[in-house]
Amino acid sequence: MSKEKDKSGDDRLFRETFRDVSPLEERRSEPYRRRLPPRPLNLPVGDEDETESDLYSEQEIETGEELYFARPGIQQRVMHDLRRGYLEIGAELDLHGLTVRYAREDLNRFLAACNQRGIRCARIIHGKGYGSEGRQPVLKQKLNLWLRQREEVLAFTSAPRHDGGTGAAYVLLRNPNKSKRK
Repeated sequence: MSKEKDKSGDDRLFRETFRDVSPLEERRSEPYRRRLPPRPLNLPVGDEDETESDLYSEQEIETGEELYFARPGIQQRVMHDLRRGYLEIGAELDLHGLTVRYAREDLNRFLAACNQRGIRCARIIHGKGYGSEGRQPVLKQKLNLWLRQREEVLAFTSAPRHDGGTGAAYVLLRNPNKSKRK
């Protein structure tokens, strides 16, 4: 019986304390809206040493219509989400129209900036090669080779049609905050 008295006393005290309070207008959450596309990074342009060119061999990796690469240990579900564009894009780099030399320099600066900013997924637009000799995708082939050589790149795949199709690639980057297992 005393518990019931305490409960009614608590209710009375609560109501007296909040008697001047009026409820807020009902606010419902806004419906889902697609996020704005990422803005390209404004990277500083500067001269870099050409010593890095020795790292890249001239061998070409077979590049089909679509790009697809995943390091061992990358889950199929992650690759599915990357391929479908379900992962949030943190940065974008547009390479089409550049020469191979300038494209490689921009890619190196871009990946370094992504690493510094902790970006996990990026979109790189390389174009379809319609403007090159023989209408072949030169930058696409080079990008396929370069990204495979970078340790911070865990996986990459061609973007879906609505996001550039075979003229763009989604890149999954290693989390810089996690130490690399050896």
